Amino acid sequence: SLPAMEHLALGLVWLLGTVASVSPMHKEVPIMEMDMVPNSFDDQYLGCSEMMEEKLQELNYTEFDTNEIYAVAWKEAITQLQGRMSQSSVLQPVQAIALMAYTLNDPPLQKEFNAAVHEAGRSREEYLHNFQFKALHFLLTKALHALRDVQPHHCYHVYLGVVNIIFTAQPGEIVRFGMFAYSSLDKMHAENIDKGTIFSVETCYGVLIRDFSFFQDEDEVLIPPFETFKVTRMTHKGNRSHIELHSQDAYSNYNCEFLKGDVLGDG
Repeated sequence: SLPAMEHLALGLVWLLGTVASVSPMHKEVPIMEMDMVPNSFDDQYLGCSEMMEEKLQELNYTEFDTNEIYAVAWKEAITQLQGRMSQSSVLQPVQAIALMAYTLNDPPLQKEFNAAVHEAGRSREEYLHNFQFKALHFLLTKALHALRDVQPHHCYHVYLGVVNIIFTAQPGEIVRFGMFAYSSLDKMHAENIDKGTIFSVETCYGVLIRDFSFFQDEDEVLIPPFETFKVTRMTHKGNRSHIELHSQDAYSNYNCEFLKGDVLGDG
């Protein structure tokens, strides 16, 4: 198992690939400004869950065919869950499998998935034609909704460490992670970073996923792409920054996009 800190940071690792202005030989840690991540695919499927579920099986099998890492992770997740006592009936089996698949180290589904989520909202064509994780996005979103419904109005104070990227943000700004962000109730999981960013976050849309995670002994909270936060504090010293975020609301640019079909008429 990866060290906890590294595991938590996995979800943001895709950013390293996007900092094109920093050459690999450059000793400086890249600096990135937080924002609302406008290109994120952030659908909450409000009012269309049942219609999506009707299309889910066909969509899932289609994506297994075109997306090997997803298919492999799905099979491994089923194996992992079979070895456990029956979990709560809060989640549908497919939702539990999706959460387990997301948390696996091998294959590293999380990294590819979040990189795709981060960009799939640049246009509806991008989502419809190029996003290979439509089923997984739906299942994770609905799993988080279901787990949150069991504990409505429950907020968590969590920590998130990101290695080798210094994020900056202005106090008072409203920002999002724009992906499914891993965090932990345990401050120690984020604090050992020499270079990078430590987030201290109050999340009211994130949920505890320990019962459905590969890492059962870690108090992981998964934060959805659509949760918005107010920046309450930021400090930046040397190669480290510390950002405090306070949950605000849910904000999505997209809703039920898959069911609207292809604007061009040709799927």
